[in-house]
Order: sequence, then C-alpha cells, then structure tokens
Amino acid sequence: MTCVEPIRKIEDIRKVESILKNQSLRNLLFFTIGTNCGLRISDILALNVSDVKNKNFIQITEKKTGKFKKFPINSKLKPLFAKYTKGKNLNSPLFETKFGNRLERVAAYYIIRNACKEAGLDDKFGTHTMRKTFGYHHYKKFKDVAILQKIFNHSSPDVTLRYIGIEEDQIFESYTSFII
Repeated sequence: MTCVEPIRKIEDIRKVESILKNQSLRNLLFFTIGTNCGLRISDILALNVSDVKNKNFIQITEKKTGKFKKFPINSKLKPLFAKYTKGKNLNSPLFETKFGNRLERVAAYYIIRNACKEAGLDDKFGTHTMRKTFGYHHYKKFKDVAILQKIFNHSSPDVTLRYIGIEEDQIFESYTSFII
C-alpha cells in the first residue's frame, strides 16, 4: 500500500475543490467531508442521507475500529448537505453512482487522485489524503496534538504527528534552517 500525503497548501485544496465542484456536487461533498471531518473513506461512503439531512451532528460507528464517534457538522458542510440532500430519500446512500448504487472506494480513489493530478499536485494522493489533510490543517490551526490524537484514535502523539506529515515538515525545516 502506497503512503499518501496531506494537501499542505490551502490554495491547493481550493483548486481541488473547484475541480470537484465542476464535476458534481457529490464529488465536492465527499471531499469536503473528508477534509473537514477527518473520516476514513469507508465511513464517508457508508453514510446515508438520514445521517446528515437536517442534522447538527454526525454519529457513526467507525468501520475500522468499531468505536462510536459523534461530532458537529460545521458551517461549510451544512449548506452543502441541505442542497445535496434536497428531495433525496432518507434511506438512500448519501453517495450514489449514476446507476443508484452506493459509491465504492475505488471510484472515490480515482475521483480524488485525478482531481489532485488535474490541480497540478505531484505528490502521492488518494482517498486517505482527505483524512491526512484534515489532520495536518487541524494541527496547524490549533497546535493541539492531544485533541487530534483523540479524534484519530491514535496510540501516541508521535504517531499522530508522523501520520499527518508534521514530523517530516519539522525535519525538513531543521535541515534548511541549520547552516554552519
């Protein structure tokens, strides 16, 4: 399995969002959930319309860990959910293919990877990029590795910092700042 990277620059996130918005509201929405909630793709794709429509919180049982997770829906996602779920059956999958089937992770992977490529991003990107991007920018904003460790259910702060690419950033910065 290839290790993917977070999208480190906000302007690059906006480029990817613009590309996905031009494709479909569905594609923009699942990317926005990933970058604003830090969910794994398996949990994003398992969402049903009833999980988000007219809700203030998302409540899930994580597929990988089996742990219950509840978190508020932010102000960026609320209007996207309202627009996207309008007229949709509450029991339907939130993300469907044009044939009415639940969107699968391989299709989601290609959507994200191709949008990143189209945006001119040359690192390794995939669906897990969304979760790592959330973590990277959450850490940059709040500088609180403990809360991020809890959000991700990681065993230690070191694991979290390495996971989101902060450790690598710090090492590179130390090299470029250290001149004898």
